[in-house]
Amino acid sequence: MGVTADIVIIMVAALLGAMIAQRLKQPLILGYIFAGIVVGPYTGGITVGDTHEIEMLAEIGVALLLFALGLEFSFKELKPVRKIALIGTPIQILLTMGIGFGLGRYLGWSFASAVWLGALISLSSTMVTLKTLISRGLVGTLSSRVMIGMLIVQDLAVIPMMIILPQLSNPAAGLPLLLIAVTKSIVFLVVMFYLGRKLLPRLLMQVAQWNSRELFILSITAIGLGIGYVTYLFGLSFAFGAFVAGMVLSESDYGHQALSEIIPLRDIFGLLFFTSVGMLLDPIFFLENWVEIISLVVIVSLFKGTIFYGLATIFGYINIIPIAVGLGLFQVGEFAFVLARLGLETNAIDQDMVSLVLAVSVLSMVLTPFASSLATPLYKLKKRVFKYEPPLTGNIPQAGLKDHVIIAGGGRVGQHIAQVLTKLSLPFVIIELNHQRMKECQKANFPVIYGDMSQPTVLEVSKTDKARLLLITTPLAITTQDIVKQALLLNPPLQIIARAEGVTQTRDLYDMGVYMVVLPEMETGLEIARQALVQLEIPVTAIQQYIDGVRRQLYAPIYDASQAHQLLTKLDNIKDMLEISWVRLGPSSPLINKSIKESAVRTRTGASIVGFLREEIFHPNPKPGSLFRTNDMVAIVGNHQECNEFKKLSGKTEAIIRTET
Repeated sequence: MGVTADIVIIMVAALLGAMIAQRLKQPLILGYIFAGIVVGPYTGGITVGDTHEIEMLAEIGVALLLFALGLEFSFKELKPVRKIALIGTPIQILLTMGIGFGLGRYLGWSFASAVWLGALISLSSTMVTLKTLISRGLVGTLSSRVMIGMLIVQDLAVIPMMIILPQLSNPAAGLPLLLIAVTKSIVFLVVMFYLGRKLLPRLLMQVAQWNSRELFILSITAIGLGIGYVTYLFGLSFAFGAFVAGMVLSESDYGHQALSEIIPLRDIFGLLFFTSVGMLLDPIFFLENWVEIISLVVIVSLFKGTIFYGLATIFGYINIIPIAVGLGLFQVGEFAFVLARLGLETNAIDQDMVSLVLAVSVLSMVLTPFASSLATPLYKLKKRVFKYEPPLTGNIPQAGLKDHVIIAGGGRVGQHIAQVLTKLSLPFVIIELNHQRMKECQKANFPVIYGDMSQPTVLEVSKTDKARLLLITTPLAITTQDIVKQALLLNPPLQIIARAEGVTQTRDLYDMGVYMVVLPEMETGLEIARQALVQLEIPVTAIQQYIDGVRRQLYAPIYDASQAHQLLTKLDNIKDMLEISWVRLGPSSPLINKSIKESAVRTRTGASIVGFLREEIFHPNPKPGSLFRTNDMVAIVGNHQECNEFKKLSGKTEAIIRTET
């Protein structure tokens, strides 16, 4: 079957490798690489027959990877961290390349090979870093935005590297060939951004009007690969053209849809790419050179992590951010594979160097999740040894904080609470670890502190010992429990209202001393159920009894603990049982032009008329002499049977509109 059999072998092996990686909570690309090692030419058993054909297909994966990167690219992502991303990242690349160059020369490599080594290790892994941030729930924090901004610039740096580095292996061509490549790139970019921004969105608009998803997918794939092929014919990189095409489409109205459609195709061909990378890794080479490989991993990780830490500090980032950035970006990334393959194809580097870099890259990727988890312990250790920096704050009252409310979490829920407290002129402060949300709170003029509520520094700055109430809006159980534990140690009488995601967590929080626990999903379900039962004309008393029973079962600790709360709950339930029904009087109603007294509504039905709506004006508590008119909306109070009796009296046949006071 030739290449077909090879693809089947790769798919099955990649599936098994991905399942193992998922089981071990590692990025799937590591599973793909491992699968490539197993079915590669350097191991026994079932192997791929024609690795060259797979490598050709893998080129499509590289192009689609960069095409999707172009679709995701946005200058808005860089705005909050633009200084360190646009200035610090090039400095980091140059410094890392210098370290790599020094290592290469120390190992006895040529000038060009040493430069290639520096370039390969200078790039970090976008895929591994993002997966690590997502798994730890850190996406949106300031440290994550710094990392993502620097990763975007690193990914962009791949393009000029793909143009410049191959020229180093051809000294005879010299500077003129390099200038020609740069000139071609500039011309291509000008043409694409001038004509492409006008023509490509129009083409997609025409295709979208035909409402054919199949044709739309075919169109965006053809655009990405077709423009890549044009750049190849133009003497530039195939992947470079695909990236530029993605950037052009990202600014159109169809950019998000194009990205969502291309991702599955990108992942399939990307699978072939990463598997082909694994095929290049020789296990025997690893065993024979394991000392050199591990030494390079340690040296590169330490120096690269230190560079990121230093740059974050120099650009004014404090607290845990430099540590998180250094531990999150120390690895050698997947684009090193792209460059390594390019270097191998152009004979700029040999197979041994590729195997060495691949081994270093894979090991550093595997270590990333473990190293990233050390950020918090190392930060705590740093605070013990050195003087800690104060958290960032905004809009804190000059008089300080006392008898105030602390809102742990400045998301949508926290900001809604802040709006209510602001209108009531009650003192409060928001604690938020997500930098973007912290900025939103600052923009809304809410008092806010950037930091982790479970940390002693933040507890001190927020004056938890003087607070009156603590509201925890985060849904994460571990975070909530840490906050409760630290807050009650500092202020035992503090009343805490927390959010929970289940009955088990609710009971645990009550055992820890939380005053009130709210279950958002349960409350949402009860409200939807209540509205459904109202529409089904179930008596309000029955609905309220059911809802009150559910709440009493789940909120038993608070119902039993506070007599005042029990009284308020009973009063609230009584209010809810006062059912108001609205009945519109049609032209044929027997009540038209009759007074309330003459109709004897109370005597005949038992219901009481509390008002009526006439010509968009509400008339409350009407007098007995008030006459009924056509199209009046009459408001009555009574139980289910009494309201139905009034419906019959008024000649009404359709359902009554019911509300609660």
